[in-house]
Amino acid sequence: MKILVINNDGAGFADYVHIETGTSVRKLFERQVRDPRPENYLIRVNRLPAPADQVLEEGDRISFTPVKIEGA
Repeated sequence: MKILVINNDGAGFADYVHIETGTSVRKLFERQVRDPRPENYLIRVNRLPAPADQVLEEGDRISFTPVKIEGA
């Protein structure tokens, strides 16, 4: 299935990615973000805060935004 991933870390990017049915927020985070600590990020699905065990659905929009910017 296809979802939109928005990564606001560093220069940031947004792109559609294909994932397996049943993929959780945590699994996608581990695959997409270099920092292994999700507590350092505000993670939203369809603009709402999302729990790590939430299963993603076709057409979802997920964003990863760091809560602390290094050097700031």
